[in-house]
Amino acid sequence: MYRVMLLPHDTDTRELRQALWAQRIGHRVTDEGEGQVLWLADPRQQEAMQRLVMRWQRGEPLAPDGQETRGRPPMRDGLSAWLTPLRQVPVTASALVLCLLVFVVMSMLGDSVIAAMTIVPVSVSGGQLAFGGLGETLGSGQLWRLLSPAFLHFGWMHLVFNMLWLWVFGRQVEAYHGRGRMLTLLLAAGIGGNLAQYATGTVLFGGMSGVDFALLGYVWLMARRRPGDGFFVPQMLVVFMLGWMVFTMTEMAGLFGFGNVANEAHLGGLVVGLALGWYHSRRTQSH
Repeated sequence: MYRVMLLPHDTDTRELRQALWAQRIGHRVTDEGEGQVLWLADPRQQEAMQRLVMRWQRGEPLAPDGQETRGRPPMRDGLSAWLTPLRQVPVTASALVLCLLVFVVMSMLGDSVIAAMTIVPVSVSGGQLAFGGLGETLGSGQLWRLLSPAFLHFGWMHLVFNMLWLWVFGRQVEAYHGRGRMLTLLLAAGIGGNLAQYATGTVLFGGMSGVDFALLGYVWLMARRRPGDGFFVPQMLVVFMLGWMVFTMTEMAGLFGFGNVANEAHLGGLVVGLALGWYHSRRTQSH
């Protein structure tokens, strides 16, 4: 038997296994301490298995061409095809939907939403902005402010790019290592990145990019140290995102209109993702 990939303990593999048997692909799924391991009997069928696994991860129908289930309304089938990937990665999907909702509410209610979600309270006093302190904010029970700036986005481009990387990397983490790992990364990177940015004296910042960089670091490290788990990130994408992070830290970024970027949140998120990736890859290897 040849080991193909590792899946979280709570992953429901029944549909995948039925499709594999329907295509006469010999396989086995075993419960190990690290999760469920998918094994392949004949290495000559590896390409066929990988194609089927990728379709299953994307939530696509697994029936052979021409044998899809009949009798259901096409609109319902289309809706189900859209919702299935969201159900498979509930933490990633929930974070994405929450960011969209906050953005819509911001467009309707304006600054009041921003003031409610910044890391410390913001108000206007004597015609100038006044900021509360982090200690008194947390002492008053406003603990959500440690994370809430991650759900603020200040323009369509800001939102679209952050949601794109959240979906690309978050789906991999949640599909391969489970919703608990994804939630840990989201909370740790969101809070860690926000605190790193606040430590520089900045209050008015927001965005999911700190979490995105954490997910990038985690996926990249897992792809290198645990290739059997299925993680993948193009090397050029890693170079682009790290290059972008370094570029926005330079004075040249301001000349092109990119001066107001939460650089410390990006760096803080990346450090969190690499640290968790290193820890879990070592922990998994030790089993």
